[in-house]
Amino acid sequence: MADTGTDLVALAPGAHLRWLLGFVPAADERASLCLIGQKQACFLMPALNAEDSRQHTDLPFFEWKDDTGPDKALAEALTFAAPKAGSFALDETMRADHALMLVDALPRATRSFASATVGALRMVKSAAEIALLKENAKIADFAQAAARAALAEGVSESELAKAVQAAFAANGAQPTFAILAIGPNSAYPHHHSGEARLKRGDVVLVDIGGLKDGYNSDITRMASLGEPPAGYREVHEVVDAAVQAAIASARPGVPARSVDLAARQVIMDAGYGEFFTHRTGHGLGTEVHEQPYITSTSNLMLEEGMVFTIEPGIYLPGRFGIRLEEVAVVTATGCEILSGLSRDLAVV
Repeated sequence: MADTGTDLVALAPGAHLRWLLGFVPAADERASLCLIGQKQACFLMPALNAEDSRQHTDLPFFEWKDDTGPDKALAEALTFAAPKAGSFALDETMRADHALMLVDALPRATRSFASATVGALRMVKSAAEIALLKENAKIADFAQAAARAALAEGVSESELAKAVQAAFAANGAQPTFAILAIGPNSAYPHHHSGEARLKRGDVVLVDIGGLKDGYNSDITRMASLGEPPAGYREVHEVVDAAVQAAIASARPGVPARSVDLAARQVIMDAGYGEFFTHRTGHGLGTEVHEQPYITSTSNLMLEEGMVFTIEPGIYLPGRFGIRLEEVAVVTATGCEILSGLSRDLAVV
């Protein structure tokens, strides 16, 4: 906060607060905010949540009730946490009405977002956090194997998703998402798995993730039932080469955009640039999508300990889509890939 000139950070119940304190109060329309000054912090807390929340934190509470509203308690909390706040940072995920309440209470203060304070801290993972991410990557590899074992003629996307979810659960992880996309559906990057059924010659895009001990996994691989469609293997090689280029470019002191552009250039040179329709990657940790974002416009300099996905893709409408996704940890000399699973097409 001192480095960024931030007098006050205001956090709503969510990922930032859970990362800092290990818990979040109940979240609803009632304003419940953690107000962090440079010297002390407190909660604006609905009275009905106070007793439960006190079991998890010793920060002081400024309570308010439904019949009086939060304005007085907020004014007192702000005076306690940052009595002369000339600048404050808002949690990006805060409800708009709660954010505007703070804006109204601090009309002369300059505003920013918590991405520059709490978000900057969350980007650089500790050794303990990286160990948890590695463990989750192993579980995700196991879930990929379960998806491949379930491939059979006539199986549906939703049935494959259930096999993935069961594999995560069997390893103590909570399944968080499972994109199983068969045949032409794989050309939709965020396809909602449905009742499309697998037939011989179809490819399957398997993008899955789970949560264990507060940290996430995220991996995408490709499989097919029998030989894939004509032209598939050529495109797969291009996407894999893009992954390799991005991995080779990721190291401390390199801007995030360089990683994106390394992958993108490979795909553009192969003539598929218009079919790579998203960024190259996103941070991974307590959230599936968090900082840093690996985009062609990001000037953020990579640092040792940052963790993000590398997941270029080519999506050919009406034919197939290919995405290959790794999770990379920036090391002192380059990056480490967490998955041990080959990116080769798995032909079943």
